[in-house]
Amino acid sequence: MGEKKKAVVAGHICIDITPVFPPGHGERVEDIFLPGKMIHMNGAAVHTGGAVANTGLAMKILGNDVRLMGKIGKDAFGKMVLDILKDYDADKEMIISEDTASSYTVVLAMPGIDRIMLHDPGANNTFCAEDLDWEGLKSADLFHFGYPSLMRRMYEHDGEEIEEIFRRVKENGTVTSLDLAAVDEVSDAGKADWEKILKRVLPHTDFFVPSAEELCQMLDRRRYEEWLDRAAGRDVTEILSLEDIYPLGERALAYGAGIVLIKCAAQGIYYRTAGIERMGKVFERLSLRPEEWTDKEGFELSFRPEAVRSGTGAGDSSIAAFLSSVLRGESIEEAVRMAAAAGACCVATYDTLSGLMPFEELKEKVRQGWEKNQK
Repeated sequence: MGEKKKAVVAGHICIDITPVFPPGHGERVEDIFLPGKMIHMNGAAVHTGGAVANTGLAMKILGNDVRLMGKIGKDAFGKMVLDILKDYDADKEMIISEDTASSYTVVLAMPGIDRIMLHDPGANNTFCAEDLDWEGLKSADLFHFGYPSLMRRMYEHDGEEIEEIFRRVKENGTVTSLDLAAVDEVSDAGKADWEKILKRVLPHTDFFVPSAEELCQMLDRRRYEEWLDRAAGRDVTEILSLEDIYPLGERALAYGAGIVLIKCAAQGIYYRTAGIERMGKVFERLSLRPEEWTDKEGFELSFRPEAVRSGTGAGDSSIAAFLSSVLRGESIEEAVRMAAAAGACCVATYDTLSGLMPFEELKEKVRQGWEKNQK
């Protein structure tokens, strides 16, 4: 199989606090959150969050050689992040800021209702190109960056900083991957021109792996509002069809992305790839077979999870399994299948990591005939 490929996961990191809702509180937000109402909870799950921890640690569990690069504050939340990362020997390249607080998210994950997240970006807002270990990056085969939409330096000035990062990484010959996060529409991130930002960074992005909601919110706000109306308070992905997703993939490729994966939560994953002229050097660096990756399109249905407890981090786990497959030289069909499998493992737990297993065990679980959901 040759020498193991090396990866770096950089970008957003935080601490996630997820109160555990007991059953029986209704299926609509307005049934649960009423002024003056008391809700007795069943504890809280406290874990690292953000793409650096979620995707990076998931890739470690899956058996990859991966380094994590993120920024936290010198405070209680930052200490919690470091303590968790130390358990995975992944704390050494965290930048500790003396003058900014660590990021946190309160995740309200209620059965049958899409998550509500109360988020403070904290130190992520000051993360910049010079925070990266550029000398260390030279040995990386793959660079994955997550959640620039929650990092002020990445989206201000129409994305100059994120474009510089991806351009410099590509100049090193390293393969690039980019994930997004939803934005608060009334925040500075929500007011940024994301179409312009993506047009700048996607020509330097080999693997573009957003969710359907995130991408539509950024590229077609009117269509996104129509989705929300159709969903009527339910998870938006429940009402989407391939006809809703296809134009987003086509647009991302037109803006310069090499391979596009669009996560559709419980429905599955849509994928579309560019031709050999765009991806030839990528295939060579990662030892991928061009005939298994060139000019492909499809939709991978999700696997049926053992339970549905929380969707927190499921998309990040999916991307971790996809990138793990890429680093192992798998076909795109197999890579997307493994992505769907990891996502189903994740939703069965309240955190991102405890439901995951080593790559070969996950692959064997799929081989054994794991049942799929029907679209």
